[in-house]
Amino acid sequence: MNTNDRVPLYQKIQDYIRELIDTEGLKEGERIPTEKELMERFNVSKITVVNALTGLANEKIITRVPGRGSFVSDKKGAEQGASSQAATASALSAASVGGAKSLAEGGGRTRIIGLVMPSIYDFFAIRLLDGVSNALEEEGYRIVILLSGGVLEKEKEAIKTLKAIGAEGLLIFPVDEEQYNEEILAMKFAGFPFVLIDRYLPGVETHYIAADGRLGTSLAVEHLWELGHREIAICSDSPIQTVTVQERIEGYMSTLKAKGALINPAHIITDFTVENVNLQDMKSHPLYRYIANQMATAYITLNGRLAVQIYQMAKQAGLDVPGDVSIVSFDDPTSIVEEFSSFTHIKQFEYEMGYRAAEKLIEIIREDGKPSGKYTKTLLEPELAVRQTSGPPRRS
Repeated sequence: MNTNDRVPLYQKIQDYIRELIDTEGLKEGERIPTEKELMERFNVSKITVVNALTGLANEKIITRVPGRGSFVSDKKGAEQGASSQAATASALSAASVGGAKSLAEGGGRTRIIGLVMPSIYDFFAIRLLDGVSNALEEEGYRIVILLSGGVLEKEKEAIKTLKAIGAEGLLIFPVDEEQYNEEILAMKFAGFPFVLIDRYLPGVETHYIAADGRLGTSLAVEHLWELGHREIAICSDSPIQTVTVQERIEGYMSTLKAKGALINPAHIITDFTVENVNLQDMKSHPLYRYIANQMATAYITLNGRLAVQIYQMAKQAGLDVPGDVSIVSFDDPTSIVEEFSSFTHIKQFEYEMGYRAAEKLIEIIREDGKPSGKYTKTLLEPELAVRQTSGPPRRS
């Protein structure tokens, strides 16, 4: 498979616009291609284009003017935005790593914190990183980020590498496998400072911080039920049944049971993938047929990317959102700025999650190898943000 096929569509659009600016020398104030032109060129929906442009605007590469279009930002602003992103999301240079390693070997303080994440390509990750980096910067720490790609072996290697270059502690968004990462267990028994983010390891006491997944799906079900929906599906395209997925499904089931509703197993939609499904191939996908046949009137998706794909499938099937199909998403897939959101979603307060995880890690480091033996489990209370993708079901 061509590795370029695995690049998200919104990222392809962003790369295309960056290349236009660099190679065609577009100057400050010059217009970039319109949303319609980008939709036609990449054969994508408007929401994908808006997602891409919003990300570029947040990086200060372009400026969006309602009713007029998007324009190239001034170079100074673009460079500041790019440097800010790079400072957050890039690893140290070889020289810095070498210096850190020397400090580590000499027993000195490196002021380095390692962060291991599956990816940094969605707004959940961007907000989380922002919180982590701000908390660490306030305390004079630097951050080194390594990506696991959701692969256990890569996660193990990342942990080894960060410890080898002298990281004083680690923040880990762990891969959730049937077999635990031995490197995480080894750090626990050795007393090495670390905090898990977004999920924990069942049966293993560690410091972790996450949003309350059960409450999140309960809020989504309550909202849709009040609107009049009774055929509510929950969807996850996770390749494995993670702790996070299990807890959210449990919240969905318990809320429906509390209302006296029967649980329809067909409405718990898992064990599928929609990665790399383009608009031409969409109609052959089992999820598309489920949506087109209107098996459910509402969908709760366990990540923002899947919400966008269900939205696209519904539109392709000629269905109206939210008239025929309502969608509630975990994570907001459409904008890093809350006010510009278009999807009804469960707010998980990613910035606060990252900030508090970093705060906790620094606190552990300051204990200087004298752990209290008590582990902190922090669950943030999510909130429902009602936007444009949920409404009463259309009556026949």
